[in-house]
Amino acid sequence: MVQPYSWSRKLFVIFNYTFLAVLSLVSILPLINVFSVSLSSAAAIEAGKVTLWPVDFSWKAYRFVAEKHEFLVSMGISVKRVLLGVSINMLLTVLTAYPLSKEAASLKFRTGYAWFFVFTMLFSGGLIPTYMVVRNLHLLDSVWSLVLPGALPIFNVILMLNFFRGLPKELSESAFIDGAGHWQTLWRIIIPLSMPSIATVTLFAIVSHWNEWFNGLIYMNDPIRYPLASYLQTIIVRMDMSSISDPSMLLLLSQLNDRSVRAAQIFLGMLPVLCVYPFLQRYFMSGMTLGSVKE
Repeated sequence: MVQPYSWSRKLFVIFNYTFLAVLSLVSILPLINVFSVSLSSAAAIEAGKVTLWPVDFSWKAYRFVAEKHEFLVSMGISVKRVLLGVSINMLLTVLTAYPLSKEAASLKFRTGYAWFFVFTMLFSGGLIPTYMVVRNLHLLDSVWSLVLPGALPIFNVILMLNFFRGLPKELSESAFIDGAGHWQTLWRIIIPLSMPSIATVTLFAIVSHWNEWFNGLIYMNDPIRYPLASYLQTIIVRMDMSSISDPSMLLLLSQLNDRSVRAAQIFLGMLPVLCVYPFLQRYFMSGMTLGSVKE
């Protein structure tokens, strides 16, 4: 028989729901405000009338952004970076985490390898040595300078390693008995069973590549090669009108508020990740707990 909730339990549940509701509102209200500003007129924004709903509805900011060459180019660079970076990240993460998930008896010096990777996560060579390596490899002003320096995220390796350890050992042992090697076991057994964890790490990699802006500023000498996050960082700091030479674009910009243009670009920059997340949320929730409980 199910026991009824005590008063203390009810208060605890009410507090949790209230706290999570407030936290959700605090997280989503700035996004709603940015979206409302992007759809409001310049006069309404300057008068401070825009809060959580557009005032004097207008698509002009999005029209300006859609016709702006620099924004479209930076969006394409970011898409290319995500496709290359996530593919390389996931391939190297899986290939590194699989052997490290084995027992010490199966991989000689396994503990030493693991501590080596942990050391690289805690201590790095620094910004200047990293820049010199990228420059000497002639990677400046290329998408590879945004992808290769962080090709193996150690934090993701540790997550994947623990996920692999949570799988029953009997599955791998039975595959070896049937004559399968490590490659066949990895691609046909381990990876299909680890899709929740792979989706979780993939989401981390997508968000990391899409939102990272500092590398674009230091590795790209020409602003036209900036990824979207770096480009948005520059337009948030300052709105450069000198780069706009089209008279029709200047006329359209004169009818807009710089806050509405920035808000439109920021919202469009967030939109791809917001669209991807719902499809990975189911795997993300199960992947976060996979391997945390062992029998």
